[in-house]
Amino acid sequence: MTEFWGTGLGIFVIILAQCLALAGFVLITLVFLVYGDRKIWAAVQMRRGPNVVGAFGLLQSVADALKYLLKEIVIPAGADRSVFILAPAISFILALCAWAVIPFSDGWVVANLNIGILYVFAMSSLEVYGVIMGGWASNSKYAFLGALRSAAQMISYEVSIGFIIIGVLITTGSLNLSEIVRAQDGSAGFFNWYWLPHLPMVVLFFVSALAETNRPPFDLPEAESELVAGYQVEYSSTPFLLFMMGEYAAILLMCALMSILFFGGWLSPIPGLPDGAFWMIAKMGVFFFLFSLVKAVVPRYRYDQLMRLGWKVFLPISLGWVAVSGLFAHYGWFYGSYARWAIGG
Repeated sequence: MTEFWGTGLGIFVIILAQCLALAGFVLITLVFLVYGDRKIWAAVQMRRGPNVVGAFGLLQSVADALKYLLKEIVIPAGADRSVFILAPAISFILALCAWAVIPFSDGWVVANLNIGILYVFAMSSLEVYGVIMGGWASNSKYAFLGALRSAAQMISYEVSIGFIIIGVLITTGSLNLSEIVRAQDGSAGFFNWYWLPHLPMVVLFFVSALAETNRPPFDLPEAESELVAGYQVEYSSTPFLLFMMGEYAAILLMCALMSILFFGGWLSPIPGLPDGAFWMIAKMGVFFFLFSLVKAVVPRYRYDQLMRLGWKVFLPISLGWVAVSGLFAHYGWFYGSYARWAIGG
């Protein structure tokens, strides 16, 4: 049996099992994220939220998912049927594929790529195609306008996210996500993480992540008051569910990236406590709470304000920070905090 796992078929089975386990974790997490999202909004508005289906309403998201799966799929008469069906599938599959390089603990990663951050950035950039295809295939002016808004918005803030990540890469000297976490390990614990040397970029990354995932106050592609729900207005049943699952998977991915890039990933915040996947999952939960809280308390931006913020504010600041990080790293200032590749972490 031991010899079997060393064969090509055995390796394939191992990789398949890892992929299924990771996909199962993400999908189960999405169910409870939707529940948590609704509970947080309800608490802010002094409502009870989901509380009927299951204990404390925990099965409400399962009931909603079953409702979507059992409903009839309605395709508009003038729609391009093949592209119409393919669009939500692409959005969901690409959102799941990006998780292949996310490390939950030391060695707990499906694909430990040396260019892991580039892989994540490529997958998140491709997700816009699902939105564009859905808006175009619907044969609706409202859906098409929402798709164009989404494309412009996602491209705008991907540029800022890219420059912010470059600053972290300069400090680490590696594109490997596991190495980025290891570079933040040190005797100072919480204060050894990248949030401190890259503090201005933490805020910019968080806001850019909101815009990248179409979360309020930047949910302009699906602004109900202006576009009748935007690019997915013609979708129902399972295709609509796939769009929403892809969106929540992308939100969770951004929470994971924030944990890895700035807050030590699986590292313990207190020296002496053991590191592990618990810390990674806990940090992701904290950032998702912040994502939900923003939706509950911040009013929606106008589209011109959204684009102005991305191109006239975030882009110059993030580009300038790349130069600042490179300068600090080159001269080893601030006790080598910006040059972990030079001092070994």
